[in-house]
Amino acid sequence: MQLAVRNVSHRYGDRYSDLHVLDDVSFTVRAGETFALIGPSGCGKSTLLGIVGGMLKPGAGAVEATGAPPAGCLNPFTYVFQDFALLPWRSVEGNVALALEHHGLDAAARRARIEEVLALCGLADFAAAYPKQLSGGMRQRVGIARAIAVKPAVLLLDEPLSALDAQTRDLLIEDLLAIWARERTTTIYVTHNLGEALRLADRVGVLSRRPGRLKQIIAVDIPREARTRPERAPDMARLHDALWASIKHEAQVAEREMQHV
Repeated sequence: MQLAVRNVSHRYGDRYSDLHVLDDVSFTVRAGETFALIGPSGCGKSTLLGIVGGMLKPGAGAVEATGAPPAGCLNPFTYVFQDFALLPWRSVEGNVALALEHHGLDAAARRARIEEVLALCGLADFAAAYPKQLSGGMRQRVGIARAIAVKPAVLLLDEPLSALDAQTRDLLIEDLLAIWARERTTTIYVTHNLGEALRLADRVGVLSRRPGRLKQIIAVDIPREARTRPERAPDMARLHDALWASIKHEAQVAEREMQHV
């Protein structure tokens, strides 16, 4: 499924206050593409993700989805959040099953989907475990498994790895790459981490400080499997430098502004 974000603007507030968050943002995410969004804190990345997913109505503009959802799709738009959002009284299997309830699947079909995504996310041996028994990385794997269990047409990830340590983050990146190589789900990935964006994305959109405007889109034209190879390190460094140059001044100004709020 392809997404077109067209001239989206948004404000929060009432007659006593007004916060202009997004201003005339437009871009297209191609079917099967992973599109990362970066920008300084408070620039509207999460708000934009909420608008794309239909959780917020934009003040202006629209989001258009075209193309057929994948076979077996139960929920066209699905989120993965930073805080895992797991139910502590449900097991790993039970948390994944939650996403499949009320969709009319029979018991055999539901069981097959659960087993499939647990295996895909490296959780088959932890089906009976509870969230408190899992590491942060394993809990996020459960969140990812729950999201892909519905076979979404569009996957929306809001800084899903930011609460994890560097080693766990790298392992989860490898997991995400393996999942996307198989599922080819259209994905928007919000992050502060430039390295994550470059490892995962086909293209990276850069938002300005608030109100967020799309400054540029940078293509990551290096095959994903080659991005960690030593011989491609200079190319990856150049892309990282280009992203940092596009965001550095905006981030510095945004930080000063937030300190005076």
